[in-house]
Amino acid sequence: MRFRYRVFPYICMMMIVFTFFPAKAKASLPVVSAHSAILMDQESGRVIYEENAHEKSRIASITKIMTAILAIESGKLDHTVTISSNAVGTEGSSLYLKKGEKITLENLVYGLMLRSGNDAAVAIAEEVGGSLDGFVWMMNQKAEEIGMTDSHFSNPHGLDNTENHYSTAYDMALLTRYAMKNKAYRVISGSKKHRASNSEEDWDYVWKNKNRLLTELYEYTTGGKTGYTKLAKRTLVTTATKDDLNLIAVTLNGPDDWNDHIYMYEHAFSDFKPIELLQAGPVKDVGIKQYKGKIYVKHAFTYPLSDEEEKNVEVKIKLIKPKEEWKDERSTPEVVGKAEIFYDNKRVGSRSIYYGESKEAYSEQNWSKIWKDLIQSFVRIGRHD
Repeated sequence: MRFRYRVFPYICMMMIVFTFFPAKAKASLPVVSAHSAILMDQESGRVIYEENAHEKSRIASITKIMTAILAIESGKLDHTVTISSNAVGTEGSSLYLKKGEKITLENLVYGLMLRSGNDAAVAIAEEVGGSLDGFVWMMNQKAEEIGMTDSHFSNPHGLDNTENHYSTAYDMALLTRYAMKNKAYRVISGSKKHRASNSEEDWDYVWKNKNRLLTELYEYTTGGKTGYTKLAKRTLVTTATKDDLNLIAVTLNGPDDWNDHIYMYEHAFSDFKPIELLQAGPVKDVGIKQYKGKIYVKHAFTYPLSDEEEKNVEVKIKLIKPKEEWKDERSTPEVVGKAEIFYDNKRVGSRSIYYGESKEAYSEQNWSKIWKDLIQSFVRIGRHD
């Protein structure tokens, strides 16, 4: 791993701590430097660790994750944006855009995420929302859609120019989980460097990502966003992947945030693995004759667990009682039940149960026959020759 020398004693200390204090879901982490912290599984949304994760706080430039995903979802990434005087005059970190300069919305998003350009944030807001106020309305609508119940946005960049701009570590993890489902966001967020054409000069912009976990400190990092203001202090969102486990880490007011994130990731990657608790395909042994061999689950359910936690998992199948009129199979509804997954007696997920024959069922029941037919065909061809 590409750790700097100062990371090693910190990791060693953390390993000692967890030797005596075993990991458990939603465990408190008093040893991180951050006032608020969370580690979430990207696939299931499971909170693996948290510390003051629901406490409202200023969030600085990690606000730009919301700005970026709204720009991407606008479908206008190929549009050319003319930079306004309002955008150029924005204080703080900047791409140093010029009034009247023309640049694509896509390049503005790269500049926003890699270099944290506040001028880019305003230019994006004006293009996508029609105005700053219009874009702020969109930000809060999206927050409500995602389920960010303890968040409110009042600008597209996170500057401390209003009291009514805040979120929580948990809400920012929800936002990142949502954003990471978008391929364009994943590419931009995970880019170490980007080159953008400059309409005003004979040289190109070249932006290196400020996320040092991504560029130099931690090889499993896949993306994220940095942030800092005098009132919010250091804020950081990152994502990391190892052995099919995709994680999201958020820290707010974290003076040693790089190491906080490495520490949380290292312990989770060591102790947790994604377990397929429910397979896609036929549902067997249901005890109802009419359903036997004819019901299936479309999508598997995977959940991160430690070795000890695997013992506390239960899958419960609930099926609709067959009705008389279902004797004609064409009248049987598509969804006939639900599989619910419980960990430690708490429901952690579910999958619908469908009536019919799944692709998996077809493969399982017919593959041997198909294989035999293929062999016989080759034999016949050989004999003909």
